Amino acid sequence: MPYQPGTDWQFDVPTSGSKRLPPAARYVESLTHQGYSFEAAIADLIDNSIDAGAKNVVVSFLRDDDRLVSLLVIDDGHGMDDEALDVAMTIGGQRTYTADALGHFGAGLKAASLSHSDALTVISRTKRSPATGRRWVTAQAQDDFTCDIVEARYCQGLIDRYDGVISWHGTIVRWDGVRAFGTVTAGQTDRFLNETIERLETHLGLYLHRFLGRDDFHLDIVVEDVRTREELDHRGVEEIDPFGYRIPGRAGFPRSYKAPIEGVGELELEAHIWPPKSPLVAFRGIGPLAERQGFYIYRNDRLVQAGGWNGTRSGETHHNLARVAINLPPQSNRVFSLTVKKDGVNVTPAFARGLEQATDVDGGTFMQYLREAEQVYRDAARRSTEVQRKEVIPPGKGVDPKIKRTIRDELPTLEGEDPITFRWESMSSEVFFDIDREEHIVRLNKEYRQAFNSGRRSGSNDAPTLKAMLYLMLEKNFRMGRSSAQRDDEMALWNSILLSAARCELTRGEESP
Repeated sequence: MPYQPGTDWQFDVPTSGSKRLPPAARYVESLTHQGYSFEAAIADLIDNSIDAGAKNVVVSFLRDDDRLVSLLVIDDGHGMDDEALDVAMTIGGQRTYTADALGHFGAGLKAASLSHSDALTVISRTKRSPATGRRWVTAQAQDDFTCDIVEARYCQGLIDRYDGVISWHGTIVRWDGVRAFGTVTAGQTDRFLNETIERLETHLGLYLHRFLGRDDFHLDIVVEDVRTREELDHRGVEEIDPFGYRIPGRAGFPRSYKAPIEGVGELELEAHIWPPKSPLVAFRGIGPLAERQGFYIYRNDRLVQAGGWNGTRSGETHHNLARVAINLPPQSNRVFSLTVKKDGVNVTPAFARGLEQATDVDGGTFMQYLREAEQVYRDAARRSTEVQRKEVIPPGKGVDPKIKRTIRDELPTLEGEDPITFRWESMSSEVFFDIDREEHIVRLNKEYRQAFNSGRRSGSNDAPTLKAMLYLMLEKNFRMGRSSAQRDDEMALWNSILLSAARCELTRGEESP
């Protein structure tokens, strides 16, 4: 007899029992296709470090000659014992998050890592338990969910290798078989690293800027020779505050608006108007302006959305100066939902309805704010008197990151050009510096290195004043291509004077008590 629907609607679906259906082992394969960008994946790992109370985090690219072999994220957080590590490495493992934790779904460590590497190893130590480790190998996990237990002596050895970061407790996340590393062709490792680290610096500097602005949190990116352990590059990540202008685009801003959101309550919107035509990295250096206008949404001080209007309006050029900071309410709700990759927030129509009713203390509406931002943009567009600075080739390795950030703030950079590297080398004592136009290298005579370090230990980013001055003097020689008699004579003059100055500095150092 054919199925005959009942006359009465059943509001609850009737059931006749239940059965357990565990995920198939190939579920691990789905974790490799979560759509994490490289930068978002690293940021997710650092979220775990922050949740663990870390004060110092290091992202280390391990290099063997011209080959990249592994990537590590090292922190000095409180670490994990065997039981906690098992939970952390379990696909879909259950753990409790505190109200102020950055972790949210419990999948970030595995999904972020396996999106970019073929093997994930986690080594950890607490103050009261020895070093322990687990390893997921994607191919192996796809067969039977098998997770390896890492040999105890190796765990302790790796912890000891990084005792400059980890003292009593901490965690090391290791990626092997990083798929992006396998795409680097011979001779392109330096370029790949520079471009990758630049993107990573920008992403981490932006999304973690509130943490990086604190005195007790430090994040570094290094390139390490895997055999000699020499640091080939070392950059401290600086905060990039998307509201870090010096003077607002219009007096009276930022301005606070209150939006009544059904199911949430009163939500505060901190509305900003950027000064027009700002050269700052925090304005121009974090992506296309049309994509960076709009809402900057934070969850527990971590930026989880950098721009966009969440469907409340479309991005328009004349709103490029409008940015609005929102802190998500701590309690769970049905209006705001975070994406798994923590790079966006989904909202319900209740948010748009609340925006329509948002007002400041004087009764001004959110729509009036947008009109003011638009007016500032249009007024600036009508002005034609603006000094245009020439595009420059940016500085690269050997220059302190703070100097590089300032140069990017102040000068437009040429796209597609290899940055200018500064390197100390053995040279004739009658030469202070020379340049390699083809390779974009400024070579400095290491015989005079200590003259500019005041007895301090030398490092790859040392002598910042000297290098900044030389960059400003020499950059045009790389940008303008072949040499000319005038530029060669100019460099010979600078060489002579700087050589004399360096010898004076060394003499003064010998004479000091």
